[in-house]
Amino acid sequence: MSSAPDTATPRDEAIPVSASDLPLYCPGPKAPLWSMHPRVYIEIEKDGQAICPYCSAKYQLTPSDVSDPR
Repeated sequence: MSSAPDTATPRDEAIPVSASDLPLYCPGPKAPLWSMHPRVYIEIEKDGQAICPYCSAKYQLTPSDVSDPR
C-alpha cells in the first residue's frame, strides 16, 4: 500500500515512495479527506518518479529502490 504523509506536502516537493509502498496509488490511505479523488494506480518503477493525473502530486522513488537499467 502507498503511504501518503499525514500532512499536506507543498506542490513543489515530491512525496518519497519506497518499494514497500508499491503498487503506488493516489490518494494514499493517510491522505486528508479534502484531497480525495478517484483512486489511480501510478507507474513509478520505470522512471523513478511520477505525477498523479488528478491532483498533480509528485512522487519520487527512493534512490535505493530505483531499478538498475543494466
